Amino acid sequence: QVQVAESGGGSVQLGGSLRLSCVGSGFTMDDHPIAWFRQAPGKEREWVACIGSGGVPTYADFVNGRFTISRVANTIYLQMDSLEPEDTAVYYCKADVDSNSPPWYREVWGQGTLVTVSS
Repeated sequence: QVQVAESGGGSVQLGGSLRLSCVGSGFTMDDHPIAWFRQAPGKEREWVACIGSGGVPTYADFVNGRFTISRVANTIYLQMDSLEPEDTAVYYCKADVDSNSPPWYREVWGQGTLVTVSS
């Protein structure tokens, strides 16, 4: 079964760090774009970072150089430094994988991992 699974969330104080992991199975992760999203209670899910099949990372503006996305084999990492209370959310990993029907791809989401940042 094609799936992704996040881990590494936890509770930290302002300025702390966490490293999230996203492990894929059932497909080759480095052949597909992988993204991190997050969702805080009462807010819409928002995009955080993405790494393409070529390994080029992109980030949302609010990251401000604090996060780093990387890929090693079947695992995507999101290193988060200088965390702020506003970063508190459930973080999700999402992969776009090939599909045999239009639009020729489908999104595969993980279950999420909770990040809590206290001031």
